[in-house]
Amino acid sequence: MNIRKANRDDAPGIAKVHVDSWRTTYKGIIPQSFLDELSYEQRTKLWENNISDQTNTIFVAENENIIIGFVTGGTRSTNKEVGASDLTSIYLLEEWQGQNVGKKLLNQIMTSFLEQGYQKVYVDVLADNKTKQFYQYYGAEYVKTVQLSIAGKTLEEEIYVWDSVEKVIQQSK
Repeated sequence: MNIRKANRDDAPGIAKVHVDSWRTTYKGIIPQSFLDELSYEQRTKLWENNISDQTNTIFVAENENIIIGFVTGGTRSTNKEVGASDLTSIYLLEEWQGQNVGKKLLNQIMTSFLEQGYQKVYVDVLADNKTKQFYQYYGAEYVKTVQLSIAGKTLEEEIYVWDSVEKVIQQSK
């Protein structure tokens, strides 16, 4: 298993992980019709754009040259806090969850945040997403709950923060 910076050729592999992991992670949370309509083609275009956007930091986890997970970070336009950025996504294929791949991806993105001079990192996670315990395990502290709408369904999203990037790096080694 290898973690490396994503490149444009990775877009189809990232798209596959994105679609497949949404379908397993959000089943019963996000309307099934929305999950069924997700397509590899649309997500590939999205990821081509995301990778081309220099404000995004994206790493992939691969096993035998097949992408099994990814992590992204970048400061959201709503984040005006000096010295703070955002972990915008981390997804793994279901069969790779619980095998320290997420931990390694978290370590890599946090190391990148530190190199970019960030000390604090926010992450948003659906309240009903059982994997939010991953963030809590690595020290993310609850900030507040907001509401959002996906496919006409109102969902609660919890916002967490890590106040020390260095501490997360130490915990995720």
